[in-house]
Amino acid sequence: MKYILLTISVCFSLFSMKAQELKSPNNDFSMNFSLLKDGTPTYHLNYKGKEVIKQSKLGLELKDDEKSLLNDFTITHTETATFDETWTPVWGEESEIRNHYNELAVTLTQNETDRTIILRFRLFDTGLGFRYEFPQQKNLVYFIVKEERTQFAMTGDHTAFWIPGDYDSQEYDYTESKLSEISSLFNKALTDNASQEQFAKTGVQTALMMKTDEGLYINLHEAALIDYSLMNLNLDEENFIFESWLTPDAQGNKGYLQAPCTSPWRTIMVSDDATDILASKMTLNLNEPSKIEDTSWIKPMKYVGVWWEMITGKSSWAYTNDFPSVQLGKTDYANATPNGTHGANTEHVKEYIDFASANGFDGVLVEGWNEGWEDWFGQSKDYVFDFVTPYPDFDVEAIHDYAKSKGVKMIMHHETSSSVRNYERHMDTAYAFMNKYDYPAVKSGYVGDILPRGEHHYSQWTINHFLYAVQKAADYKIMVNAHEAVRPTGICRTYPNLIGNESARGTEFQAFGGSKPNHVTVLPFTRLIGGPMDYTPGIFEMDIAKLNPNNNSHVNSTIANQLALYVTMYSPLQMAADLPENYERFMDAFQFIKDVPVDWQASQYLEAEPGKYITVARQDKNSNNWFVGNVNGTTVRTTKLSLDFLERGKKYTATIYADAKDADYKTNPQAYEITTKTVTSKSKLKLTSASGGGFAISIVEKK
Repeated sequence: MKYILLTISVCFSLFSMKAQELKSPNNDFSMNFSLLKDGTPTYHLNYKGKEVIKQSKLGLELKDDEKSLLNDFTITHTETATFDETWTPVWGEESEIRNHYNELAVTLTQNETDRTIILRFRLFDTGLGFRYEFPQQKNLVYFIVKEERTQFAMTGDHTAFWIPGDYDSQEYDYTESKLSEISSLFNKALTDNASQEQFAKTGVQTALMMKTDEGLYINLHEAALIDYSLMNLNLDEENFIFESWLTPDAQGNKGYLQAPCTSPWRTIMVSDDATDILASKMTLNLNEPSKIEDTSWIKPMKYVGVWWEMITGKSSWAYTNDFPSVQLGKTDYANATPNGTHGANTEHVKEYIDFASANGFDGVLVEGWNEGWEDWFGQSKDYVFDFVTPYPDFDVEAIHDYAKSKGVKMIMHHETSSSVRNYERHMDTAYAFMNKYDYPAVKSGYVGDILPRGEHHYSQWTINHFLYAVQKAADYKIMVNAHEAVRPTGICRTYPNLIGNESARGTEFQAFGGSKPNHVTVLPFTRLIGGPMDYTPGIFEMDIAKLNPNNNSHVNSTIANQLALYVTMYSPLQMAADLPENYERFMDAFQFIKDVPVDWQASQYLEAEPGKYITVARQDKNSNNWFVGNVNGTTVRTTKLSLDFLERGKKYTATIYADAKDADYKTNPQAYEITTKTVTSKSKLKLTSASGGGFAISIVEKK
């Protein structure tokens, strides 16, 4: 059921300096808007009577000789409204989402230029969203943004969980520190990546998670990033003021705007309970409803794939070692010598199809199937792939027929090598190829520096490309899982065929030297605020040298922790990322991955502390069964778990996958115990999570 209650009041301010107040529906938040004496717009935010954002300036600096939109404003109009609806997502953590907020829209007119902008504020029970709006007008038509000057003035030296501000990469481990320590720790926080560019040692990325000394949790992010540059944050360490720092294009400009238009929403979530941050749907609610009318073809999936063996170095993407370079349509692959390590060959892919079919998986991803992988990376190469021509050992027709006979869908892989123009050149042909061979979803990749040269992954131009790819895919009824793309900001509500993203440091980095064992206790507070992540969990063999003797990396996790990720790292597209032979060694633990759904009726965040632990319970969308996941940081911890979320009066069978007493992510990661017991809504469980460990529980209703 959907319902909308909308009330509007209009007032014309008699005094341009008069403060405007807005409260959240539950009155926990109050926001004040006012102008300084020079006409500079400002806002100020309180939570439960406590100041969380000090008076902060708003505005945009324009390029060239234009007068910037920073000051000299008068309030000429205000509107307030209340909005309340319940909407149904195509997929998600909940079957219904409530969108309830109070709104204040302030119209400002610049005295000297007679230009008009609107500052729109929406205050939810979990936080504030605001954006800039530029109405149609004669004095502001085309304009170039030199920098957005939005401020977030903190009340003190908070603890932050941050990654370096960067124009091209989000693939960093998180650093926990005081705000005052960011610049001194910045270089230590950097790790190598295929493409990266930082702008200042005081720069960080959103979603930024913080905790105050008084125990308040604060999250800064953005929503509905469309036709605009990604926002980083730059910190004034002396005053603890963050200011927006947009990603430039190849010419150094931050955005090209044409009125009428809007900026993305800038978001501030606050609570005295960390679980409220995780449960908030504010980011989704600040995006527009689905623009896809028929969504029946958009279906969550669980998949396996020819991927981890290449990531670890056991197999290769490339077919041959014969050529120092290759060119589309010119290289003679038919007479080349196979290198013997190519993973995407027909017989090997059939083995994955067999495994998927036998274990109830929906799809199989195959990487390295198409011509061009011999010199795809680092060459600033425009015509790098055509996305339709297979290697000689990959029989598209045979694999399609075999997968169909086994009831399995193949998942396409489009690595663009960040040659964006080349991908757009081939996109229609590639998507039509997918339709012909019944590929419902594509994993796209953007590894390396963007072409055209000088562009960044998160500039306005490239962000527009990412959305274009999703929109074009929808025309062909194709779901998109974009890797190395811009971090999501909730646009999966508007385009639900955007079923997954990477856009953070995923499991692959466990084979590139490892990630911190508490990494997965931070990601839900940061990267996942904007949408689901294709984290590719499910690794059971932690010693990478057993797959590739030349790779001494170690997966910093226990098996129980890997199982829990299917619950704590929400995604409607979940991969069982390890090799089939490793699952066959631990089939009793693998059962949880087979059982856990990817679409949910309800979700409850039971306990959480960023960097330390997260425990989540979710109800299957299609049954009364529940699944619980706990991921733990480095300190051994005991959880006292109440099952009061279960339906009263019913009995359930709980299968508990827990760390063994001697489990440890570093010394004994494969030690786990499986127990089964009958439980009800009155039951309480006491479970201990190892360092880098956790637990997973399937709770099945007894018939």
